[in-house]
Amino acid sequence: MEFNVPKCKLMHFGSHNKCFDYYTHGQQLQVVSSEKDLGVIITDNLKVADNCNAAYTRANQMLGLVSRSIRHRNVDILVRLYKSLVRPHLEYSAPVWNPHVKDKFLLEKVQQRFTRMFEELRCLDYHERLEALKLWSLEERRHRADLIEVFKMVHGLSAVSLSKFFNVARSTTRGHTWKLVKSHSNTDMLLHFFSYRVLNRWNSLPQEAVDSSSINAFKGHLDKLRTVKMGFFMDSWSA
Repeated sequence: MEFNVPKCKLMHFGSHNKCFDYYTHGQQLQVVSSEKDLGVIITDNLKVADNCNAAYTRANQMLGLVSRSIRHRNVDILVRLYKSLVRPHLEYSAPVWNPHVKDKFLLEKVQQRFTRMFEELRCLDYHERLEALKLWSLEERRHRADLIEVFKMVHGLSAVSLSKFFNVARSTTRGHTWKLVKSHSNTDMLLHFFSYRVLNRWNSLPQEAVDSSSINAFKGHLDKLRTVKMGFFMDSWSA
């Protein structure tokens, strides 16, 4: 297969990168600051704002289409349409680009807009509307997805090896038997990476949840945990 040089691009990472030029077959590779790969926008500063803005725009457009097309506001029908047509845009590959600070509020605006489509719920606050529609906030769903991904790694159900991201604690006196070692973070950016942000929640899970016989059983434990530990899936929660 012939190498297509014009389609190849170069991105420099790191503040101390000397940013050398690279050539292939005598042609200089184009330098870019952002690029989409498998539907995820990657930038040279590793921030996720561009990806969140794109997800917000796509989801908002789709929600507008649903709102204009469906006149009869049946709760069950609209929730199903939202889950299948709108929410996937807000959650595609979310463990890779998990947002924080202003970006997470931007994404949540789409779901807030959806919950206000029902006139009888407009007098309620956002979390009360979610409870009425039996929905989780997007923030909660992202942390839930993180835990599910770790569960798959622990039980060999993922193509990614657990050792690629985590080290299992050799001895534990408290908590479950699959506790993961938490390393020191020198940068704020690392705090939001999958391999770091999921540790406290995973290590706080009960043994019966970690020992679940299937992914669906594990999801059931997470659903129960949400009812007994207020805010467990929120960013403000701390172990």
